[in-house]
Amino acid sequence: MKINRGRIQVTAALVGVLALGLAGCSSTGGSQDSGDSGGSGAVANTPKFKIAMITHASAGDTFFDIIRKGADAAAAKDNITYQYTNNDNAAQQATLIQNAVDAKVDGIAVSMPNASALQGALANAKAAGIPVVAFNAGFNDFASVGAVGYFGQNETIAGTAAGQRLGTESAKKVLCVIQTQGQVQLEDRCKGVATGLGTAGSVENIYVNGTDSAAVQTTLTAKLQQDKSIDHVITLGAPIALVAVQSLKEAGSTAKLATFDTNAELVAAVKSGAVEWAVDQQPYLQGYEAIDSLWLYLNNANTIGGGQATLTGPAFVDSSNIDAVSKYAQAGTR
Repeated sequence: MKINRGRIQVTAALVGVLALGLAGCSSTGGSQDSGDSGGSGAVANTPKFKIAMITHASAGDTFFDIIRKGADAAAAKDNITYQYTNNDNAAQQATLIQNAVDAKVDGIAVSMPNASALQGALANAKAAGIPVVAFNAGFNDFASVGAVGYFGQNETIAGTAAGQRLGTESAKKVLCVIQTQGQVQLEDRCKGVATGLGTAGSVENIYVNGTDSAAVQTTLTAKLQQDKSIDHVITLGAPIALVAVQSLKEAGSTAKLATFDTNAELVAAVKSGAVEWAVDQQPYLQGYEAIDSLWLYLNNANTIGGGQATLTGPAFVDSSNIDAVSKYAQAGTR
C-alpha cells in the first residue's frame, strides 16, 4: 500500500547524536517522578538541562506509559532531567504548561489535541525563550504555535491507510469507536477510515466514555446487538480494543476487530487472533525523539524535519510480524 505523504519529511528511527563527547555514567538522566531508567550506559558529557513533558493523557492510559519509556531512555542518555505531568482537560493542561514556564524549565515537550486551548501558555513559553517540541497530537498546529518540531503520525494518513486495509478485507459496515469527544486527532482517524474505505462500505462513529471501561462495554454491546450489519469494529486505543473484545463476545457478534495503538495486552490479543491488526504509531519513538530533539536544540540549535513533521507511523502490527513485536511489547516499549 503506497501512501502519498507530499512534502512531509520522514526520518530514520533515531537521529545521530552530537559529537560532543560521552563520558561513562558521569551523571544521571531519566524522569524525576519515575526514577532514572538508565544508570548503566554512557551519559552525554553536556550541560544538565531540565525539561517538562506535558501530555493530555487520562489517568491509567497505558499508551503514554510507552511514550514515557522512550523519554526515560533519551533523558538518561542525554543528561536530561525531565518532569512528566498530564491532564486530559485542555484548560488544566494549559495550566501545567504555564507552571513549567514559571519554573523556567529549559525546554517543553507537549502533546496538543486542543492547540487553541494551549496557545496562550505556549506563546508565553516562546516569549520566555523556552523551546517547545510537539509530539503525538498537534500535527496540524505545531508550526503555528512556534514548536521547533513534531514527532508523531498524520492521523488522516493513518486513518486512510486503515480504511484502505478494511476495504481489502471486504468491510461493508464499520463502527469507529471514539473514546474522547473534542480531540481532533481522534476525529481525524475516523474521517480517514471513511476516506480510505470509500464507496466500498460505510463508517459510523460511536462515542464512548474512555475513562469508564464498564460503560464502554455496555455501550458497545448494546450497539452490536442492535445493529447486526456491523461487520468490522475499529477502536482508537488499545484499552478500548480490549474492552471491545468482550463486547463482541457478549453481543454474539461475528464482526472483526482492529484498532489504533498498542500495549502489551493488545499485542497478545493480536497474537491470539482476538484483534485482527493494529495501527502502530510507535509511541516509544515519539517520547524518545521529543526529549532527544530538545537536547539537540539546546546544545547545538539543531532541528529535525526541515520545518515539516517527522512521522513515526503508521505501521501495521498483525500476524505477519507479531512475534517480532511481542518481545518488545513485553518490555513495555511497543
